[in-house]
Amino acid sequence: MKRSRAVSLGILGAAAFGLAGCQSEEQTDAAAFSDIESCVAASAQSGWFTREDCAETFAEAQAIHAETAPRYESRELCEEEHGPGACGGDTVAGSGGGGGIFMPLLAGYLIGQALGGGRAMAQPVVPKAGGGFATPTGGTQMSRLNAAGKMGTAAFAKGPTTAGQPPMSRAAVASRGGFGGSAATRSVGS
Repeated sequence: MKRSRAVSLGILGAAAFGLAGCQSEEQTDAAAFSDIESCVAASAQSGWFTREDCAETFAEAQAIHAETAPRYESRELCEEEHGPGACGGDTVAGSGGGGGIFMPLLAGYLIGQALGGGRAMAQPVVPKAGGGFATPTGGTQMSRLNAAGKMGTAAFAKGPTTAGQPPMSRAAVASRGGFGGSAATRSVGS
């Protein structure tokens, strides 16, 4: 009798742990915009972000982009991952367009409602080759901008700093499986 009780408690404990692992992450209101003007136009109808939030989050997204955008050793490699004309020289690193570091251009940004009613969250968005957009790590992807909906809060986690790091080579990109290849993908804004 003791053995069967221990086994059933073990199974119950494993089931509870398994269910906890299956629960989805917290969701928040989020919207993707191509520019501040689109955000400001939507702010009147949103109810959860203001015109001021649009300006603040856009500036924050620009700063995050400069720090975390993927960097490549050639424009060709960058454009293979982000599309033709979607890349520029890394002016932060001082390459000034004549050097060997290229990064995707900022295509827009995400704004999210901070849980607990704090200030709005921001995340830059870059283009993807073949269409669509993604956060700098490639972990959150969307088919279009100027859309709103629910999104997991992990979409607003800041990616690793790439500024000042060596740019990715073709071999490094291939080992990741391409842009965002090693990141867990969450799709939004279909």
